[in-house]
Amino acid sequence: MADYPAELVRNRTLFDGTPVTVRPIRPDDKPLEQDFVQHLSADSRHKRFMSTLKELPPGKLKYLTEIDYVRHLALVAIIQCDGKNVEIGVARYVAGPIENECEFAIAIDDAWQGSGVAGILMLSLIDAARARGMQKMEAFILASNDKMIKFARQLGFDVRRDPDDPGMMHAVRTL
Repeated sequence: MADYPAELVRNRTLFDGTPVTVRPIRPDDKPLEQDFVQHLSADSRHKRFMSTLKELPPGKLKYLTEIDYVRHLALVAIIQCDGKNVEIGVARYVAGPIENECEFAIAIDDAWQGSGVAGILMLSLIDAARARGMQKMEAFILASNDKMIKFARQLGFDVRRDPDDPGMMHAVRTL
């Protein structure tokens, strides 16, 4: 595993002026990540995980937080609420079998959708992926997820119906 990439830690401001820290996830973020997923609406969890899980099983939680920061990178958006860290969003990429290609996923707490945090996370993730040698990024999006399809297009992804699964859209972007 690569050293923690502290150079990716950034302090940003959301549209409403809320300060947010964007940083790579750490193994000790398991409770933060679990709370984040549990706090998502059933619809948001379904759109992100394409299942009806209510919380992350231990193996999945470990997979999502114990990463190598090169072939698997996750950036979390953290705000302070009543003196404690609260995760309001996460964006990640995982490299595929082709060395310089990766797949991304993003989830934003329902209360923070439309706040600008998704754009901050994705632009940071795209920059980090490019810096780690990724040349192509893709995602598979539920065809019913209109907000995500629009967002991917705004980020410059070419979004088309998946020919193998009419219920899915395939978003692709050259980095």
